[in-house]
Amino acid sequence: MTQPPTSQRHALAEPARTQAFIGGAWRATASTFEVRDPWDRSLVARVADVGEAEAREAADHAVTAFATWSRTSAWEKSAILRRWFDAILAHEGELAELMAREMGKPVTEARGEVKYAAGFVEYYAEEAKRIHGETIPSQFAHKRLHTNLKPVGPVYAITPWNFPAAMVTRKVAPALAAGCTVILKPAEATPLNALRLVDLWQQAGGPPGTFQVLPCLDPVPVSRVLINDARIRKLTFTGSTEVGMRLYGQAATTMKRLSLELGGHAPFIVCADADIDAAVAQVAASKFRNAGQTCVCANRIYVHSDVHDAFVARFLLAVEGLRVGDPLDPATQIGPLVNGDALDKVVSHVDDARAGGAKVLVGGATSGGSFYAPTVLTGVRGGMKILEEETFGPVAPILTFTDEAEVLRAANNVPVGLAAYVWTRDLGRAYRMSEALDYGIVGINDGVPATPQAPFGGVKNSGLGREGGHWGLHEFLDVQYVSTVIG
Repeated sequence: MTQPPTSQRHALAEPARTQAFIGGAWRATASTFEVRDPWDRSLVARVADVGEAEAREAADHAVTAFATWSRTSAWEKSAILRRWFDAILAHEGELAELMAREMGKPVTEARGEVKYAAGFVEYYAEEAKRIHGETIPSQFAHKRLHTNLKPVGPVYAITPWNFPAAMVTRKVAPALAAGCTVILKPAEATPLNALRLVDLWQQAGGPPGTFQVLPCLDPVPVSRVLINDARIRKLTFTGSTEVGMRLYGQAATTMKRLSLELGGHAPFIVCADADIDAAVAQVAASKFRNAGQTCVCANRIYVHSDVHDAFVARFLLAVEGLRVGDPLDPATQIGPLVNGDALDKVVSHVDDARAGGAKVLVGGATSGGSFYAPTVLTGVRGGMKILEEETFGPVAPILTFTDEAEVLRAANNVPVGLAAYVWTRDLGRAYRMSEALDYGIVGINDGVPATPQAPFGGVKNSGLGREGGHWGLHEFLDVQYVSTVIG
């Protein structure tokens, strides 16, 4: 494993945007906060730290801009979004380096995220021209009935640190396509991609006030202003279940529309008839993408007892072959965890499993900085933290099962329901298990099912609403029914 260096990073190829973006202008603030590279803790940037005053001003701009943007033609909105898409792809390398520097994602994987982020913009640039109502048959000859789809209003969006580009466009692109204006608060650990994305939106011709970015170290004052403002009609949040529940209650006071994409604890079920080599590759892709710091990564790997030994042997080879190192090295597959708190949680989960009798087959140790070695555990059983909490790290706990009903009960026996995975060659089993799994997303022989045109979201404590596809667009639209008497 590569050890973090003691020397500082080279300067960014392009200086990062560090000011807030309010009302179409870049704004410095009296105070700033630091963004540090998880690789070596070197300083990446000092970023504007906004507060209540800036939040109130942004709300005013969003409301003013909404009056015009909501009436802008679908073709004009589509054209601006398309130019934004082109600009994002043109700056893929720059955005990927920013991502590697601010949150430690390997740069090759970060390039993939930039393309994924751009995919949402491309999709909603097209969908902007397909927002239309319906004509409803009337039982009365003198009445005509129809519906209109109208933008819900100004939107407050809160995005997480683990996908600092894709989570921005997955929320902002459909909102803008629908005719809403957006105020974005990016995660304090990763504001730089969001600021560069809004810069590109402005360069693409995005009008002032349509998309604003408010970086801040303490999100509470900013969120309090915008959630309590009745003019802000929609809240969309991706993050922890705990915070999402708190925001859910706060948003009720102004009856905001809500989209909440919260935590997960994904089971990955490998059946006896699975293609083992393919299952190993997909479990590794699901589990170790972004060093396990995704809400849909495999958290519990259930392997049928008939194929357990064969699976584990091949899985260990795959995990031992992962290259851990500098996120800016194109060959790196596993980078550092985002910060010390993330590392501490992973350590506590593995230590707890060890204390309960689990066996570490590979990894199980820190290796300098905020790195944690890709880890495989067996002998995992109920009551261990790793089966009850989302680890958010590169740790793969393997359990065995013998009965389909048994593993479905275990998979569903959690309070969350975001993503689940099944590996089988039996079509009937694939249908039975996907229908029985209490999850918003199910991958059948697919460890990475997310795509811009498909719905993304969960059930139970994993949140409400959907992002992606036409479902994500309709989260930002209200239905207006019109009944007209014609004589």
